[in-house]
Order: sequence, then C-alpha cells, then structure tokens
Amino acid sequence: MKTLILAGGLGSRLSEETELKPKPMVEIGGKPILWHIMKIYSSYGFNDFIILTGYKSHIIKDYFINYYNRYSDITVDMENNTVEIHKTRHEPWKVTLLYTGQNAMTGARVKKAQDYVCGEPFMLTYGDGVADVDINKLIQAHKKSGKILTMTAVQMSGRFGALVIKEDNIITSFMEKPKGEENWINGGFFVCQPEIFNYIAQNDDNAIFERGPLETLAAKGQLNAFKHDGFWKPMDTLREKTELNDMWVSGKAPWQKW
Repeated sequence: MKTLILAGGLGSRLSEETELKPKPMVEIGGKPILWHIMKIYSSYGFNDFIILTGYKSHIIKDYFINYYNRYSDITVDMENNTVEIHKTRHEPWKVTLLYTGQNAMTGARVKKAQDYVCGEPFMLTYGDGVADVDINKLIQAHKKSGKILTMTAVQMSGRFGALVIKEDNIITSFMEKPKGEENWINGGFFVCQPEIFNYIAQNDDNAIFERGPLETLAAKGQLNAFKHDGFWKPMDTLREKTELNDMWVSGKAPWQKW
C-alpha cells in the first residue's frame, strides 16, 4: 500500500525556518521531519511513498537524490578524482517525488496523485506532524468500517495551561489544559479508498481536501474515525519544533517505533 505525504505548503507560521526550506525539511534531531514521518510508516513495513511537493520542491528532490551519499562514510580523493564509499546507510524506500504546483491546496495535490495510486487503497498524511499511531490497527479499523475514508482523530491539549485557584484567589497549582471528549480533531494519518478521487474536482488548484471531499463524505456517512489517544504533535510553530527536537535529543521521542 502506497503512502502519500502532503509536502507542498508554505509553512508560513514557521517562517523562521521555512524562508529557506519547505516545512517538511525542517530538522528534528538533525533529520527532516519528513524523514521521521516516513520512518513511522516504514517501521510497519510500508516503504512505498509518494511525496506531494510544491514550495521549494527542489530541496526535497535533492535530499532524496543525494540520500545515499549524505549518510554514507566516504573518502574523496581529489587528486585522482575518485570517491570511495566505506559504509552505507540507506532505507528500504521507494520514493516518488510528485510536483503538484506552487500554490495548490491539499485536495488538488491529492488529486494529482491519482494516476500514481493505480486504483488501489492508499494512506495519506501531512508532512509536518508525528505520532505513535499504530498503522496496522489503523488499517484494520478502516477495512472493518467499510467506509471510503478513515481519519485518525486525536485530542490535543490546550496550548495554555490551566490554573487551579482557591476561593481566596490564591493560585495553588498549574496544570496542562485537559483533553476532553468534545475536542477530537483531524490528526491526519488517513486510509483512503480510491473512490475518494471522485470527490475532488479535476484541475482545481483551490480544492481543499478537508473541506469539500471530507465534508461530503461525512454527510454521506462515509467518513470513519480511528480514535488515537496516544502521542500526536504537529510542528506549526518554532516552539513546537523545539519541543519535538528536545524529545528526540533526550531519547524520549514517543513516535520513534524503530
């Protein structure tokens, strides 16, 4: 089963990093977050990827073209014009890099991958967030549902902590804003039947995957939820990028399944 990864947006809320590179190439622990996402799927045996690129797509393309040399030990003999490779570090990945336009919206990017999916079910996620989602259980839940699309639903704690205040207005403690049943949100990590392409307009770069297609599926009862109550974190801001990096450096990255 192929995995599509949306990797073409501008990432304007992380402009400190994305002025020079596309958001999926922002590094966590010295590796692009795109690499981390692919490692999640690869740890479950899914190694066939279609990267839907756009903004600064050449940077993503160059990364994979040069991946072999980037992570290998080499000796460059400049006098004799030779390169000797001593140790290779590689992944069992097949990566299709699909340029889907500079300003295309998410639905348009997905639609442009239709011919590469070849009429088979596929997975889809965003190129800017990680989670400890059990991909096998996600696929099983999708198959059991019989629906056109399964979305991983997550609960995100509030960005601001809550205060515990006594009657005399004395603050006794801080606590993270709790999760609640009412705030399930779209966490990405989709499984899709090929019929999803019928719900996305052809040649419409303004098609938003989360609007027309998903809203229509919901209205028809064809949108299944896979509730994930484990770790999930997007990288929308510099603060979140720093938090993810700190988790990785400390050896406490919940999404590391490999």
